[in-house]
Amino acid sequence: MNIRSLTRGDGVVIGAAVLLLIASFLDLYSFDNVPDSVDLPSLWGSGPVVFSVVLAGIIGAALVVVGRGLPQAPKIAGLELVPFGVAFTVFAAWSALGNIFDVPSGFDNIGDNGGSGAPSPGIGMILALVATLLMAAAALATPLVPALKGSLVPAPRPAAPQPYGGQPQGGYGYPGAQQPGGYGQPQPGQPFGGQPQPQQAQAPQPPAGDFSPFWFAVPVPRPLFAEDGSPTPIAELAPGTWYLAVEQRGAALVAQTQDGRRGVLQDTSGIQRG
Repeated sequence: MNIRSLTRGDGVVIGAAVLLLIASFLDLYSFDNVPDSVDLPSLWGSGPVVFSVVLAGIIGAALVVVGRGLPQAPKIAGLELVPFGVAFTVFAAWSALGNIFDVPSGFDNIGDNGGSGAPSPGIGMILALVATLLMAAAALATPLVPALKGSLVPAPRPAAPQPYGGQPQGGYGYPGAQQPGGYGQPQPGQPFGGQPQPQQAQAPQPPAGDFSPFWFAVPVPRPLFAEDGSPTPIAELAPGTWYLAVEQRGAALVAQTQDGRRGVLQDTSGIQRG
């Protein structure tokens, strides 16, 4: 069952069915001048009300919701589930209306019971009428009213990509972010650092081929080795900070740190491109 295929009207039907279920446990009758200690029956105490109002309404709501939620709903006696369910909801509302007018089901027509001591509809019967009327109206009007035809659960929006570590865009270390001391983070292809040094006066030239400098972040601390192949690291790249890849050497990258140092990142597994 695809819940995203349900409409706002179906949501009203579901809510009305819940209200009807709650009402079924409340009082069926109401008597004047009766002490609160008297235990009056609920809607479940009357067979005709249970079958014609409570069960008919809940079954009708279920058929409407299932019929609209399934890609290909089965048929009952050659009828689609939705029309069948709508008919059930209308029948439940009609039956609830009849029980409001004659809540004792004709018993008050015997002898003197039709006098002032006859019962009136209880809170449960009144709420059942409201619920079934609302249910039937929503089931009938959903295909006709544009406001009810809208999707009940809107489609999810794609989440905006976040830099590694959940750092928001524009934060420290992100390409183009403001750095401490008032110096801006360079853009891809520009040198690091607030003031250009003689050896950094020009942006690194991209090597021949298809490689273009790009920003990246590492998932865990990674050592940066000297370009001359020395086994001693010259720096350590930290997660959550963006670095500039200026050259590719096989599976390794030549990276540049914020202070202008260049080195070889030998382990490039799991890096995130900016």
